[in-house]
Amino acid sequence: MIQTPYYLIDIARLQANMARVARLRDLSGAKALLALKCFATWSVFDRMRPHMDGTTSSSLYELRLGREKFGGETHAYSVAWADHEIDEAVGYADKIIFNTIGQLDRFEARAQGIQRGLRLNPGISTSGFDLADPARPFSRLGEWDSAKIATVIDRISGFMIHYNCENADFGLFDRQLTDIENRFGNLLGQVQWVSLGGGIHFTGEGYPLEALAARLRAFADRFGVQVYLEPGEAAITRAATLEVTVLDTLDNGKQLAIVDSSIEAHMLDLLIYREPAKVLPNAGPHRFMICGKSCLAGDIFGEFDFPEPLKPGDRLSIQDAAGYTMVKKNWFNGVKMPSIAIRETDGTERLVRSFGYEDFAAALS
Repeated sequence: MIQTPYYLIDIARLQANMARVARLRDLSGAKALLALKCFATWSVFDRMRPHMDGTTSSSLYELRLGREKFGGETHAYSVAWADHEIDEAVGYADKIIFNTIGQLDRFEARAQGIQRGLRLNPGISTSGFDLADPARPFSRLGEWDSAKIATVIDRISGFMIHYNCENADFGLFDRQLTDIENRFGNLLGQVQWVSLGGGIHFTGEGYPLEALAARLRAFADRFGVQVYLEPGEAAITRAATLEVTVLDTLDNGKQLAIVDSSIEAHMLDLLIYREPAKVLPNAGPHRFMICGKSCLAGDIFGEFDFPEPLKPGDRLSIQDAAGYTMVKKNWFNGVKMPSIAIRETDGTERLVRSFGYEDFAAALS
């Protein structure tokens, strides 16, 4: 038995997502780049590589990881490139995407050897969280003035437009893309490629994949561009769990169970966006609040129902624990960092990485 806590990547579920990615690529002609900001666990890149075209990054280190561990096309984006990192970035990248015209002006000469793109902010998004809304007021994420962009159109070969966030509504995607076409069509027709970013939940249950593919192909044909998608969550939906063990229980007006994990350290997005975890099965007469072991008072996974009362030693599986978890895990409170394990299609589990005190100490000084 692998010691909890650990992230467990399920290869069968990952392959199901990859099959959807591959079908979308085939039907639409779009290329798919793994968004490393969401998932960068390179021990399973060999299972993803045959179904995707490469990676897209948000920093120099992600960029280098994509080039060295995944291969294929390597797109380099950063909200702001630093002078001391631009040459190294250009050395790893096939395309470099500048966030602003100011960055394009500053680094264009040093990026002459590869294709250059610009982030276009369409002023719309599907995010329900202001914190994650790229079109929020005074957003720093991309250029929005079409007249200003037109003055540099001859210096770039493509656009990146990221405005979706877990968007499972194809109708909304269609309407928003139509709005983008109408507002920026004069620019889109002058470039060679357009990335529509990530956040399209096309691996979700019941999503109309064929309709999405037809819409992407129509967009590509209208403007004569190669379309890219940057799936993050879509690539790894339901592909991993966080395996934890109950350490203690108490009744403090509610039945509480403390586990050997922490949302602040191991599933940070639950804390950031104030959302509960998912635990299955979530049914039965015994309701428990599942609590993390850090000293943060609000270190709570959520409240769930169980068929029997929880007790120390019970194992729980926190669902949907692939995206924005392993890339954000941290050493808060010195809580043991979860190991990373893989469940093969035959059901066997194997440990691929564990973390100990030496890793904790090495992260400090």
